[in-house]
Amino acid sequence: MSAINLQALTPQRMLLASVAVAVLTILLKTSAWYVTGSVGLLSDAMESFVNLASALFGLAMVTIAQRPADDDHPYGHHKAEYFSSGFEGALIIGAAAAIIWAATERILNPQPLAQIGWGLVLSVLSTGLNGLLAWVMFRAARTHRSIALEADAKHLVTDVWTSVGVVIGIGAVMLTGWLWLDAVVAIGVAINILREGGQLVWRSSQGLMDEAVEPEVMAEIQKALDGFAHHTIRFDHLSTRRAGRRRFVDLHMHMPADWSLGRAAAVRASVEQALMSAVPGLRATIQLLPSDVEAHFGDESDLI
Repeated sequence: MSAINLQALTPQRMLLASVAVAVLTILLKTSAWYVTGSVGLLSDAMESFVNLASALFGLAMVTIAQRPADDDHPYGHHKAEYFSSGFEGALIIGAAAAIIWAATERILNPQPLAQIGWGLVLSVLSTGLNGLLAWVMFRAARTHRSIALEADAKHLVTDVWTSVGVVIGIGAVMLTGWLWLDAVVAIGVAINILREGGQLVWRSSQGLMDEAVEPEVMAEIQKALDGFAHHTIRFDHLSTRRAGRRRFVDLHMHMPADWSLGRAAAVRASVEQALMSAVPGLRATIQLLPSDVEAHFGDESDLI
């Protein structure tokens, strides 16, 4: 798949595709549960309802995140994507709790499975759709640096593993005749997606707390600055943060005090251009200071 095609697969388009696939998989998995009576397939169908709600909410948040900066939000609306992944994580946790409740009830009151063949065919078909969509979404998420898209893709992968686990559970019931295996597999699936939901909530909270950029991005920033640093120019007080798809870096650039303002501004412009070329989407704020002047942070007066 070419880079041009990936650029065309915007987060909005991918999430619209996720909505469509979620509706289709709900129909397939609900039908599979209806014809078999398997609580494992029921848990799989419930996970697809979460996929639908997550995709719809993610679509809304991505749309908000792309709004331009305004007077009330001078740094833009990029953090809206973190609400999407956090909401998705909360839904996953809720679905896991519901699955465990239904599976526990089935352990206490085992029920025979019916028309297993059709149920497995429908489940495998929906699993293939989710797996294909997740693969495309992961690639588009890297291209657009969208945490909302990445969260939805991870959720779809979780759904794929859920379906695989359910199929294994039903197969085990067919081979052994132990009806309780279906419910046990459903509980195992619930624990797995519970872990995924917790990770999404945690990552969203870190993004809302102005987490630093990724190590590989920091390495690119440092490499760009090293191209300008020498005995007359040095950089310090470098700090970074990320907000959705946007990356920010703030730093001080020290240079000789006898340089003209025009010369200093020209060098700063070159540094900013190098940084933005090294890290697409980066926004750099560089404060110019003479070589013999130091800025001090962390004093008690800074907190007043």
